[in-house]
Amino acid sequence: MNKQSTPLSVAEALESLILGKQREIKLSLACILAGGHLLLEDVPGVGKTTLAQGLAALLGLSNSRIQFTSDLLPSEIVGGPVYKRDTGEFVIHKGPIFTQLVIADEINRATPRTQSALLEAMSERNVSLEGQTLPLDPCFTVIATQNPVHQTGTYALPESQLDRFTMSVSLGYPDPHFERQLYATQNQAKNAQDSQQHYHQLLSWRHEAGLVNCTAELVDYLYRLVSATRRADELALGVSPRGGLQWLSAAKAWAFLHGRDFVIPDDIQDVALAVTRHRCIPRQHSGVNMTATLTHIFDEVPVYS
Repeated sequence: MNKQSTPLSVAEALESLILGKQREIKLSLACILAGGHLLLEDVPGVGKTTLAQGLAALLGLSNSRIQFTSDLLPSEIVGGPVYKRDTGEFVIHKGPIFTQLVIADEINRATPRTQSALLEAMSERNVSLEGQTLPLDPCFTVIATQNPVHQTGTYALPESQLDRFTMSVSLGYPDPHFERQLYATQNQAKNAQDSQQHYHQLLSWRHEAGLVNCTAELVDYLYRLVSATRRADELALGVSPRGGLQWLSAAKAWAFLHGRDFVIPDDIQDVALAVTRHRCIPRQHSGVNMTATLTHIFDEVPVYS
């Protein structure tokens, strides 16, 4: 492991995988540094799975990829009892969730029953099987990809599931310059191996990010932002207390990623949409631009009261 490595060096290596998406890459990395789970939402083919796999490789995390489909069963995620003919006993078979990073590919193509298999793991980093509570790795992280809900064969993620994702990030199509460059180079990602870390480095970075200072005044600012989403006439559901805590963790991670040991207002604002956009539910479910709605709500809240 390179002793001079920093979170920004990981972000720079990821930029060789996903061209022209510097902000989205930093948000995704900040989410992991905050100890959170990441939801990548967009149309197929823009690099969602590539980004998830790149994060796993560059951070040195063992990972499993689960392709979510309508016939996927919960037991195929968490595992279950298996009969051993030689001993005549049932033993617990651990599913692919028992790893450091789970890539839940096209999570909204599975039924709500199967999606719910992730709830306990994402909240408590435990899995309950046959009356036993089995701990997951301290680095356990879910990166889920999601196709637009209007596409064929998708199920909307319930609010309880969405609230367990610290951030949602949309990659979007690359700018023309970067898309042409992608075609020309076929994007071999030569820097990925050289920048690989060991997962103990990630644990250390997460610890340091958690120690970033946020003053009482900025904690109050964050609380007023959260409260504003609950009072807004445009929203039927605002940010939960869990969402507020994850917003604070994300702001600290964003500050740490940029080399600071203290939070500034910009840190809270820079991660605001990524933390809140998937949590808030509009009163009118059609024709609502959630980005514009939340931006307006947040602009009305002064930093210092």
